[in-house]
Amino acid sequence: MTAALDPAIWRARDDSHERGDTRRLAHVATAIETGIQEDDPVLIGFACDAGVARNQGRLGAAQAPQSIRRMLAGLPAHDYKRLVDAGDVVCDGDQLEAAQDQLAARIAQVLSAGARPLVLGGGHEVAWGSFQGLRRWLDSIGDTQPVLVLNLDAHFDLRTGRPGSSGTPFDQIAEYCEAHGHAWQYACYGVSRLGNTAALYSRAAEIGALWIEDHAMQERHIAQRLADLDALLARAGHVYLTIDIDVLPAAVAPGVSAPAAYGVPLTVIEEIALKVKQSGKLRLADLAECNPDYDIDHRTSKVAARLAWQLLAPSKTQAEPKFR
Repeated sequence: MTAALDPAIWRARDDSHERGDTRRLAHVATAIETGIQEDDPVLIGFACDAGVARNQGRLGAAQAPQSIRRMLAGLPAHDYKRLVDAGDVVCDGDQLEAAQDQLAARIAQVLSAGARPLVLGGGHEVAWGSFQGLRRWLDSIGDTQPVLVLNLDAHFDLRTGRPGSSGTPFDQIAEYCEAHGHAWQYACYGVSRLGNTAALYSRAAEIGALWIEDHAMQERHIAQRLADLDALLARAGHVYLTIDIDVLPAAVAPGVSAPAAYGVPLTVIEEIALKVKQSGKLRLADLAECNPDYDIDHRTSKVAARLAWQLLAPSKTQAEPKFR
């Protein structure tokens, strides 16, 4: 686990000679060694390619946490008072399960402190580590309320093969919840019919998943999608939101492990993410599959940084919703 704040990454232009509040996130970022306060926004990196390698994908997502931080560093702070960087969980070779366990421990620690964690993947194998962290914290406080796992993704990631990979995390969650009697709901928004086999659709139906395909996730559908989401949120006690950056069109997010030929507009993804946050039930979020090795002009890392900024920002500094 790396934890020291890297000054080579957390740096931004200094406009202190200008009038007003010119702070950027680099100026309010602090290392976890300074301690965590209640309601702190906390970044945790998951530098891992092992799950993507096991899933026969193209490597490079392990570089994403640092790349996204670089794009975050220069964004204006607005109402941010602090941004805690908890460093990276680094997967050593194929030691995926050990890395996921380390990630779970760090997430549980942050949640126990009353802070708000956001994990920067890494491949989507991050989701199994993220969920374990949330579950550990809930178990520690004896909370049995149902958990909504909302995945904004072109893929179900419900492969049943083992060992685990970037294609199996939600099947692993399903198996775990069934074995331990945990109430949960899996919803996948943005599914590409051309990116998932019939077997994956069957598995989704088997576990009672809810899904909406990409062609019904365009801007003209936003009112209905938000209404659908309201119904899901009403039944949940807690929400784990995971955003696979490959849900976005390839023109918007070229630097991913599996670029989308069609995809869901960023406006729609951001609206849904903000709706979840505004519900007051969001406990944990992560961003997966950003792959800087295939990016163009940091385009994908900038998109991921924008989503991270919105999810971690104090409520009053969020952008106004675009569709109502």
